Amino acid sequence: MVAFDSIRRDQDHTSSSGLRWLSRWLRRRLPTGLYARSLLIFILPMIILQAVVTIVFMERHWQMVTQRLSMATTRDIAAIIDIIETYPQDADYSEVTQMARQKLDLTISIEPGGELPPPRDKPFFSILDGILSDEIRDQINLPFWIDTVGNSSLVEIRIKLPDKVLRVFAKRSQTYASNTHIFILWMVGTSLVLIGIAVLFLRGQIRPILALARAAESFGKGQKSVGYAPRGADEVRRAGLAFILMRERIERQIEQRTAMLSGVSHDLRTVLTRFKLQLALVGDNPDLAGLNEDVEDMQSMLEGYMAFARGEAEEDVGKLRLSDIFERIEQDFVLHKKSVTISIDGDNEVSVRPNAFTRLVTNLASNARRYANTLRIEAKHSAKWLTIVFDDDGPGIPAANREDVFKPFFRLDAARNLDNSGTGLGLSIARDIARSHGGNVTLGESPLGGLRATIRIPA
Repeated sequence: MVAFDSIRRDQDHTSSSGLRWLSRWLRRRLPTGLYARSLLIFILPMIILQAVVTIVFMERHWQMVTQRLSMATTRDIAAIIDIIETYPQDADYSEVTQMARQKLDLTISIEPGGELPPPRDKPFFSILDGILSDEIRDQINLPFWIDTVGNSSLVEIRIKLPDKVLRVFAKRSQTYASNTHIFILWMVGTSLVLIGIAVLFLRGQIRPILALARAAESFGKGQKSVGYAPRGADEVRRAGLAFILMRERIERQIEQRTAMLSGVSHDLRTVLTRFKLQLALVGDNPDLAGLNEDVEDMQSMLEGYMAFARGEAEEDVGKLRLSDIFERIEQDFVLHKKSVTISIDGDNEVSVRPNAFTRLVTNLASNARRYANTLRIEAKHSAKWLTIVFDDDGPGIPAANREDVFKPFFRLDAARNLDNSGTGLGLSIARDIARSHGGNVTLGESPLGGLRATIRIPA
């Protein structure tokens, strides 16, 4: 009993593994798009149904009709043979020939002392050849030769009699259900028409879904999706309307937050300006140097908070040349007597939000300039992605903290940070800008021994 249970478990495990393998194979082979899958859902059942109908038709109707026609033709030939052998005939067999032509619609000729030709090769697929041969063998039981190959409208049958050969020419329609192609043509033609209608209908249903996806993608990148309106089926319309309402709520929330932060910023700047004015009126006092630095830090921190909360979302997309950004970076490195090498592979011009993207690139380059002596920048602009890699020889960031440094207000005093003011928002702002473009910023280990920062956004 234990052995039987073990065998059954092994069989169940084998069958489940086979099903999982088949499922994975199908997932790799089947199309992934909704349009292609919808067509597949429509076309596959139609093909299966037509295959079943065709097999049943050919097996039951086509073969049965052909068999009955061949049986009737063979019965007529057997009757002619009986007449020839039983009743006296003219020398030229004119009476039986005339009777076969007029009554049985068969053309016959009798060759005294003739022989049958050598057997012909049987066709690979021929219902008529097999059925007609079986009927002649069953009803007449004499040596015979038939020719059913070709597109001729006649079928030739030769029967070897004791001292003669009977040649019979019968119409193919008398022995074979030749109108089957009409059924197949009608079936295939109707299927093509239905598939064409399905293609047009599905394209009309998929187009609103693609429009909704493009609008959501544009909104996720911070771009304004102009001209989108819900269309298509009720479910797609409801999804589109829900997206529009969600977008309006998010935009209102962003506007309210920006307005509130602008007001707070204005109030705080007024207070800071008053502090600066009072400190300036006091004059040069060594005891107030620390207070001056605190005011500057507060000003810098306030700007950092505003930049993080604002996220540069209000800026429109425009054209920007990578070489212009890299030229400023190179000048900055020369000014600080640091080494930088820059390479651009692909198109020099990119479609981004210029100010935000410039800030993203220059911040990463400035971070490398502060903590390293050598920086290597490699930009690759392909058809789908823009990738910019920063490799330096600085101290780097420990692998365990490379995701933590992207959290707002996270401080990593033991390593590098993109924010001079110490607010812990530098990398958060950098990643926020990259993600607003639909991409990301990641950190890794550089081949130069320091930090590798990679910007990757859709081209």
